[in-house]
Amino acid sequence: MYGAGGRVAMVRAQGVGARAVYRWARGAASLSRAQCNARLVLGIETSCDDTGAAVVDETGKILGEALYSQKRTHLKAGGIIPTVAQKLHKEHIENVVQEAIDKSGVSPNELTAIATTIKPGLALSLKVGVEYSLRLLEQYKKPFIPIHHMEAHALTVRMLHKVEFPFLVLLVSGGHSLLAVARGISDFLLLGQTLDEAPGDTLEKVARRMSLKNHPACHTMSGGEAIEYLAKMGNRMQFELTQPMSQHLDCDFSFAGLRNQVNQIIIKKEREGGFQMGQILPCVSDIAAAVQHTVTAHLAKRTHRAILFCKKEGLLPPSNPALVVSGGVASNEYIRKALSIVTEANGFLLHCPPPKLCTDNGIMIAWNGIERLRAGIDVIHNPKEIRYEPKAPLGVNVSEQVKRAAIKVPYLKLKT
Repeated sequence: MYGAGGRVAMVRAQGVGARAVYRWARGAASLSRAQCNARLVLGIETSCDDTGAAVVDETGKILGEALYSQKRTHLKAGGIIPTVAQKLHKEHIENVVQEAIDKSGVSPNELTAIATTIKPGLALSLKVGVEYSLRLLEQYKKPFIPIHHMEAHALTVRMLHKVEFPFLVLLVSGGHSLLAVARGISDFLLLGQTLDEAPGDTLEKVARRMSLKNHPACHTMSGGEAIEYLAKMGNRMQFELTQPMSQHLDCDFSFAGLRNQVNQIIIKKEREGGFQMGQILPCVSDIAAAVQHTVTAHLAKRTHRAILFCKKEGLLPPSNPALVVSGGVASNEYIRKALSIVTEANGFLLHCPPPKLCTDNGIMIAWNGIERLRAGIDVIHNPKEIRYEPKAPLGVNVSEQVKRAAIKVPYLKLKT
């Protein structure tokens, strides 16, 4: 059953460091352009807490990739600290990019372009990727392709499957939650988005409040992973949680109220059992199951309404319309199963990238660079400065039109 604005910062080009020049100039065996016969893009991702890089060709082949995850550091700290994230990006970005290049078997001179996430994300993290990219661009005189992080998530599936425009996309992560119609490269209609926090953020905060890092089975897991793991052993019916925004006939999301409900339950159970904060409650699995199901039902109902709105307005093809689900939270199997029920009931195809490509990575940035390169969109030659934007909308916002449609979603049992 369906039971803040950011500033735009500018970074100017500077010379590349001697160590980097030496490493990049090393003569590893590389493919000639004649052998390769394809355009190659280096993608660099530093929007949050993962340092990623990859080289992808225009057929979608991943020639080389590397990723440094900061998860364990931030898990110990109880959340992402922007200054710490920036420091770790600075320490690892050169090695990550070099590893991706080394694995690819090509030299920097053979790259067609360099694509880098410039929006949205943590300002201090974005700055590291932009500054490093500028040094590479200055050294190797390559075109630059600026990447919108959420667009990259939305289009990753096109590297794996033949998914034609237009299609519906649900992007869910630790920092974002939105529904949009992808009509083309850099052409989106935004149907709805979170009004407060993202689902991944909610799951992380609930896990933190339950001190799941102290749970023997969950101490190495992220909050979202821990919730999903424990929910498999829990009974969601033990706790009744109110569905967010059930009276709002739109496609927007809200998760802060749900988190507050869960916090009150935790406080009550701690008092009843004489538990101190930091101790593991006996009912953590039941709470995990309840919060996971409520988040899932909220996502499913909003997505169902988006499908019905698209049908009503003729925004998608009548034959084999598709829903693409991506972002870190899309790795959750319970959520994927619920969305498959929604798509099957409405005659939609469901496409989800593998979990590895749902979370932040350099591959999706490189692929979005390929898509933009082929379309001739935002390919910048001789850039002297690059603007990065911590806050950036995706596409044209038509959420008011969705609200006016006031579409009621029929009952659909989520047999998960």
